[in-house]
Amino acid sequence: MSKHFITLKVNGKEYNIYVNSDDRLIDVLRDKLGLKSVKEGCGTGDCGLCTVLVNGVPVLSCLTLAVQARNKEILTLEGLGSEEKLHPIQEAFREAHAVQCGFCTPAMILIAKALLDRNQNPSYDEIREAISGTLCRCTGYYGVVEAIKLASERMKNEG
Repeated sequence: MSKHFITLKVNGKEYNIYVNSDDRLIDVLRDKLGLKSVKEGCGTGDCGLCTVLVNGVPVLSCLTLAVQARNKEILTLEGLGSEEKLHPIQEAFREAHAVQCGFCTPAMILIAKALLDRNQNPSYDEIREAISGTLCRCTGYYGVVEAIKLASERMKNEG
């Protein structure tokens, strides 16, 4: 197994780290960088809970090798807002009671961001399609869809 010295650009900050050729991105983000919002559900790419944004695109970090993310922009929930100033999507999730147990929330919020970055006014069907690969064991998709629609309205009016 070979080691690689790579640069990861995570949440606007550069990290120069050694990784093994078979290190998964999820493990590097969680274990080496301490970003605990990235959740592992299945480890096989079926649940979507490990979703992060890589260059603005939702990516399953349990199926992505860390070396594949070299020099790319990675966004996790920790980089979206702050405790002092939540991102409008985070605000909408809170207001629409879309958080529930919270395990799927980081992935859902990042997927919502990617969707709203490319489509400021998605239909309910487009929202459902965007989140369709992310499992919510609380069966709380209604609140998530409403939160994303609320965020789209607010963000459209702000910009």
